[in-house]
Amino acid sequence: MTYSRVIGTGSYLPEKVLTNHDLENMVDTSDEWIRSRTGIVQRHIAAANETASDLALHASREAMKAAGVTAGEIDLIIVATTTPDMIFPSTACILQDKLGVRGCPAFDVQAVCSGFIYALATADMFIRSGRCRGALVVGTEIYSRILDWNDRSTCVLFGDGAGAVVLTKSARPGILSSHLHADGSHKNILSAPGNICDGKIQGRPFVMMEGNTVFKFAVKVLEEAVLEAVAENNLQISDIDWLIPHQANIRIIISTAKKLGLPMEKVVVTLDRHGNTSAASIPLALDTALRDGRIRPGQHVLLEGVGGGFTWGAVLIRW
Repeated sequence: MTYSRVIGTGSYLPEKVLTNHDLENMVDTSDEWIRSRTGIVQRHIAAANETASDLALHASREAMKAAGVTAGEIDLIIVATTTPDMIFPSTACILQDKLGVRGCPAFDVQAVCSGFIYALATADMFIRSGRCRGALVVGTEIYSRILDWNDRSTCVLFGDGAGAVVLTKSARPGILSSHLHADGSHKNILSAPGNICDGKIQGRPFVMMEGNTVFKFAVKVLEEAVLEAVAENNLQISDIDWLIPHQANIRIIISTAKKLGLPMEKVVVTLDRHGNTSAASIPLALDTALRDGRIRPGQHVLLEGVGGGFTWGAVLIRW
């Protein structure tokens, strides 16, 4: 049987760090308020000349270096992003050119904070079907450009960054299963509803969110996605060695872990340092946990995410 395995990860965070104390000088908020309600201490902000593909390029090079692969060994590129470089071409095609990869499929996936889960599942299906042997999957975001910095309910939550993984074909189990869902009836709960018409922005092109509604929905569906993945693979919650959730809010993460009966010692949290980096948050956390030695061969690692749309899902991996 053919599987796909993650053989390398990489990440990139912009140089500029914006702390909660910095935000105290920008908007009516406080470090204590942000920490207690979100768990965030700081976030990274992209430079004016940086694009989503630039962040993706740094993360991709790190992942390819860790995997020991060259541009010629990549035959699929999928980029998950809500903040593309431009309307078109896709950020994946721009990244492909910057990497010097030629001829392979390259496309973007837009599932907001679940984007990396969707992209990873898609790449896994390409490899399992025999359509490719080596895939580069990236989550990259510059949310600082779609925030209203006068709206303290949203501007304190998000940051910029990128994370990437390299997948390869393998006879040994790696990705065991993926579980993707969406419900467009919740489209207005979390959105950035602006659009361009006749060269002008119409609507409000900033992140808008009904915080309490998002919280309740996220905890519910994240628990369901984890249970779905565990059941399909005939495992128990206790068999999960590491849970790597989308890094949105520490209260969502703690509540989800509690409902699952999973100790926080088994949950990877980078939210305090990165903020919510949307599609980049899961690969950033995965790279962190791999590089610090927490994730070891043979362990079960469960990735899960939920985002605007609403979209949600999980990917279960045996390392």
